Amino acid sequence: MSSRQLTVRIHGALNDFVAPERRGQTFTHVLQGSPSVKDLIESLGPPHPEVDVVLVDGEPVGFGDRAEADTRIDVYPASDPSAPQVARVGPPLPDMPRFILDVGLGRLSGFLRMLGFDTLWRNDSPDDTLARVSRDEARVLLTRDLGVLKRSEVVLGYYPRETDPAHQLVEVVRRYGLTSRMRPFSRCIACNAPLSTATPEEVLGRVPEGVTQRHSHFQQCPGCQRVFWPGTHHERMQKLVETLRRMETADV
Repeated sequence: MSSRQLTVRIHGALNDFVAPERRGQTFTHVLQGSPSVKDLIESLGPPHPEVDVVLVDGEPVGFGDRAEADTRIDVYPASDPSAPQVARVGPPLPDMPRFILDVGLGRLSGFLRMLGFDTLWRNDSPDDTLARVSRDEARVLLTRDLGVLKRSEVVLGYYPRETDPAHQLVEVVRRYGLTSRMRPFSRCIACNAPLSTATPEEVLGRVPEGVTQRHSHFQQCPGCQRVFWPGTHHERMQKLVETLRRMETADV
């Protein structure tokens, strides 16, 4: 009895998840049972939230369709210029993306908050909570745990390839086109709450001695009561913001 096979081609950045010998190649795959398109793709490596278009014999299909023998499947990531302009398998991204990050991405969460994005992060969030909140609040789940990203309830998600938080930030900004949506220094880096302006008199006793003499512009967090002012850290972050904005210009 002959084996049941189909032909597969994984495109673009999704090759990061594929076995090296299959990257950028058209290959055959032996079907086991009658898997859904989603389950088939994920068995080959790519997590479904990073998949944007799936074609079977040139026609767009959804994740719930069944994979069949003697067909060809092409799988494209988001923002791939080679992807055909057909129906997507995922929902459109919100105009102002909100994020939830796993426990290993604490510094990235601080960077995203610094840019003004609503970003949830805790150092003790279990996987099921991350997946549920991502689904219920339509938040982009950022994680380097493929098992979490492949949970069926996760709709919006991304696996940062880099390990350095600053490089991860560049990845996420590029992936979701965030530069035009940035509102730097409008959100608390520590607790995510929106900041409000404060006068030097309002922050007396809450900042190091002499700071109110050197600075006249302050922001305060209504949540954790932290006070922020344009010091050395602010200057470093401002340079990062300018670098991200130049990157957008270069991409055009």
